[in-house]
Amino acid sequence: MYYVYILKSKKTDNLYVGSTIDLRNRVQEHNNGETKSTKFGRPWKLLYYEAYCEKTLAQKTELFYKTGQGRRQIKKKLSTK
Repeated sequence: MYYVYILKSKKTDNLYVGSTIDLRNRVQEHNNGETKSTKFGRPWKLLYYEAYCEKTLAQKTELFYKTGQGRRQIKKKLSTK
């Protein structure tokens, strides 16, 4: 399975969108400071994820969520939880 995930920084309240094949390990890497783009927002909390059978679908979804329209959709999804 391939995952698209959304993290929230407990330090800055920023959201981060990414994709991976190993979700648990990837979240741990973010929290250990092993990822340059999220190093300064630690600690991170996993807010949401979606699972895909195909890598290309996960990558397309990740790219979409990083657009303005995708960010609006994320906010809608997270506000219902």
